[in-house]
Amino acid sequence: MTNAHSNDIRINAKSVSIVTGVSVAYLILSCLLVGFKTDQLVLIGIFNVLFYASVVTRKFILGFTIFIIYWIIFDYMKAFPNYNYNDVAVGGLYGAEKDIFGISVQGKTVTPNEYLRMQSTDFLDAITGFFYLCWIPVPLAFAAYLFFKNKRQFLYFSLTFVLVNLLGFVVYYAYPAAPPWYVQYHGLNFHPLTQGSTAGLSRFDRLFHISLFKSIYEKGSNVFAAMPSLHSSYPIVVLYYGIKNRLGWINIFFGLVMIGIWFTAVYASHHYVLDVLAGILCAGLGILLFNLLLSASKKFRDFLGRYEAVIR
Repeated sequence: MTNAHSNDIRINAKSVSIVTGVSVAYLILSCLLVGFKTDQLVLIGIFNVLFYASVVTRKFILGFTIFIIYWIIFDYMKAFPNYNYNDVAVGGLYGAEKDIFGISVQGKTVTPNEYLRMQSTDFLDAITGFFYLCWIPVPLAFAAYLFFKNKRQFLYFSLTFVLVNLLGFVVYYAYPAAPPWYVQYHGLNFHPLTQGSTAGLSRFDRLFHISLFKSIYEKGSNVFAAMPSLHSSYPIVVLYYGIKNRLGWINIFFGLVMIGIWFTAVYASHHYVLDVLAGILCAGLGILLFNLLLSASKKFRDFLGRYEAVIR
């Protein structure tokens, strides 16, 4: 048989043993590399529940395994700090930002981050915080839409998203870079055990009397991974596939989120303008490389066909 149902992953001794084995192996490896966290049990629980609940949820979680793999790689980066492999750019990057994008304020040159920090208002704190909260929910919601609407486009989007991240991770290790808030709080000297900071996003937390961003940035994999800004990359990938799938006015929303995230990255002192530009370049390169691979490799296209048949 060659119909789609012949490719279903069914619940039997083999599939149960594989899922159980992978779940246990993930938990053991995670404990060895980054220590035990309740997040790991939550991830295992979600995967197992959706895998066994029904055919539809099983196909859904097998499709979203692409994003799970991305998250695991990101989490495991904590075990291999990039500053152990190359010198961290602190003063050099700060100086380059000033030289290229510096703004004169009362005879003194400041970075765009420093200038925007002087101009902060409750309104900007609120709206930029909401924009920055979109960086993961919007791509995941878009992926879910594509999963039910067009499985092949879902795979294209998901794999492009992961490829862009992998390119960014390579740069993180080749060029470790301190974010703007690091210079603000710690100066130009390198301190390897520096904890993550909400920086300007703390104003959003204070405004709404919550600790949302604080809880997010306490879990950051590496403080010295500001270049490129992958926050700035994600909305480009979303908008690109939104345009490809002719989503009309939704693309206007995607475009606004993209610009809002770019502005917030600088406004909240999480990234320099140079980081944002590097993130834009990373997204463009990832999209280009994925399309080249798709057109050049029959094996890759065959793999996508088999994957699509499993989740269809």
